[in-house]
Amino acid sequence: MSLAPQAHLSASTNGYQPLVVVLLSPLAFALVFACWTLFAVLGMELKRTLGFDEFDFALLLATPMLTAALASLPQARLARWIGGRRVMLGCLLLICPFLWWISVAEHYLEFLLAGGGLGLGAGSLAAGLVYVAAWGPRGRIGLALGLYGAGTLGAGLSYWLLPLVSQAYGWRLAPRLYLLLVLLVALLLWLFAEDETREETKSSSSDDGGSSFSRRRWRRWLAGLMPPSGWQLWRLALYYSFFYGAFVALALWLPSYLAAQYQLTLQQSALWALLFILAGGLGQILGGMLADWRDFRALRWWVSAWVLICLFLLSYPPFSIQIQGVHGEVAFSVSTPLWAFDSLLVLMGLAMGVGKGSLMRLIHRDHGDNMARVGGLALALGGLFAGVLPMVFVLGNEWIGIRSAGFMFLYGALVVCMLVMLWDHASGQS
Repeated sequence: MSLAPQAHLSASTNGYQPLVVVLLSPLAFALVFACWTLFAVLGMELKRTLGFDEFDFALLLATPMLTAALASLPQARLARWIGGRRVMLGCLLLICPFLWWISVAEHYLEFLLAGGGLGLGAGSLAAGLVYVAAWGPRGRIGLALGLYGAGTLGAGLSYWLLPLVSQAYGWRLAPRLYLLLVLLVALLLWLFAEDETREETKSSSSDDGGSSFSRRRWRRWLAGLMPPSGWQLWRLALYYSFFYGAFVALALWLPSYLAAQYQLTLQQSALWALLFILAGGLGQILGGMLADWRDFRALRWWVSAWVLICLFLLSYPPFSIQIQGVHGEVAFSVSTPLWAFDSLLVLMGLAMGVGKGSLMRLIHRDHGDNMARVGGLALALGGLFAGVLPMVFVLGNEWIGIRSAGFMFLYGALVVCMLVMLWDHASGQS
């Protein structure tokens, strides 16, 4: 039995509830994402304090995302079983002890384990997709999902707030401040949001296995992801995982990258990286709006091509050329100034946001009654991609010796995604 029509019927009897969901759900996701980016800003200070190397720093950034990748699909299924609001509340409360742990931790292993605990908050994103899909306005569901996905703006809160807090009161206050904000949003969700209306029974023959969370139904639910019948789901999840994973990984890595590449302070690099985050959030909303009236299949080539061009230009490291001229050697060097580099990042972030927003609307359009499974898979692959990328960036720096090697890798990954899209188009599957 379809969840969406029932939820829509319930929403129509409580007119303010869709507005509450559209406002509080992105706020909850934004705070979880802000918690994930704690180490992106404070990690540079931790490196100096604890003396760990670049790979240790990359692993610290990656751990929340890797945990999130493992947790997304089960927590999305749990949201389909007991309701998105309850899972969101549970995930917000779940990360609170880990935020406190970060504020008192002394050793690298403690930070690593606490960061892994923060990744369990991924259920708030997966559950939020189910929740917003159920309560969102039918004619503007793309906009609602875009606003929800714009919760990645939570990274902007970290970029702006954490350097100020760290400078004024010390970095240990920052996770405690986030702890209070998380508790506040959890309280608002508990007081003002409502659970989805569920009229399913254990005998339901719905595609997602009904409301029971038994082992047999769980296996049947996962079986829907297996090829060949599940290939379309994997294809959509693959597209989304690039835009989501690459955006999240860059959001985690950019403060450190800009500080090293352009010799910036912590506060300066965070503010320059903030522009990329703001562009991505705006693009997410714009992509959802566009997809409400135009299919993503018509947008994906333009979006992908634009990101590909930006990645190509960002991949070029500073270089020097010596030419043997008529009157002697002519030498000149080429490097991208900070303002030009950040402009490319802003344009790429905007396009990535459009890709994420419009893709999520497409997933809802084609699999609205199965949002937990498809959305959970997309977030799991995206989290895995985002978790692997920081370590790939470091290894690229060490092996190739070029700081922009990470952008080269993203360029290659996007080419693979575009080849898959081309193959689907040629085979008539898209």
